[in-house]
Amino acid sequence: MFSFYNAAKIQNYFIIQSFWVLNLFFCLLISNFADRNAEKQLIRIRKTMEVKTVGIASDHAGFALKQFVKKYLEEKGFEYKDYGTYSEDSCDYSDFGHALALGIESGEVFPGIAICGSGEGINMTLNKHQSIRAGLCWIPEIAHLIRQHNNANVLVMPGRFIDEETARKIMDEYFSTEFEGGRHQKRIDKIPV
Repeated sequence: MFSFYNAAKIQNYFIIQSFWVLNLFFCLLISNFADRNAEKQLIRIRKTMEVKTVGIASDHAGFALKQFVKKYLEEKGFEYKDYGTYSEDSCDYSDFGHALALGIESGEVFPGIAICGSGEGINMTLNKHQSIRAGLCWIPEIAHLIRQHNNANVLVMPGRFIDEETARKIMDEYFSTEFEGGRHQKRIDKIPV
């Protein structure tokens, strides 16, 4: 015989089953959204910056992180040219910073990524060149601003102070941020001496 108690059990069963079906639907929807979002991000990277061949350079202290940068660029489908160094043997960041700057100035590569221990030395070297606007980044928010406000053509990272995941986020932000122009362009025009 069918009782109110049995009806309540059946109703609860259908509510629970409905919950699981909805849960599965939302999981699939979120998964699909995440896949589309990743695809859109790659498309956005391609649209916001005219990437030719990315120039990369480091000293011995940035060598390990530079190896990760190469993998990142390959994953994103970017070609790159490595201006050295090619090992963890002690060397001078200025040699490789100048080589990268000259590659950008000649039009051989654009943009650039440079790494040394603190990021400071190679950053100073790069910025000695009149057409280079290198920005040192240790968090993604700085990478956003060096592109948005300064139209930085070289991203510099401190190899001894950030991990690979942070570097990934910094590069994602750098490549996906557009230069605002306007009042920022006027300021950039005043940089060369």
